[in-house]
Amino acid sequence: MQVQVLYFGVLKDVLRRNCEQIDLGADASVDDLLSRIRTLQPVSGLPWNSLAIAVNKFYVQRDHLLADGDEVALLPPVSGGCEASECAA
Repeated sequence: MQVQVLYFGVLKDVLRRNCEQIDLGADASVDDLLSRIRTLQPVSGLPWNSLAIAVNKFYVQRDHLLADGDEVALLPPVSGGCEASECAA
């Protein structure tokens, strides 16, 4: 099966792509997909264990089974903003 993977945040910056098609075996889960990506792109220091994952625009767990043609978005944690004391008006 083939899935479309969308990269956001630091993943997009480090992997230097917005998206790609990845081939997987039948009955592959999100966790299988992440393992495949890590094998294809052995980059250390990425937040693989902290990703939010959406399949076809719905958040899923890592054991979610994928289907041919699924769109998988990988969303790393976001930081920034200000401390509450700095933002008080």
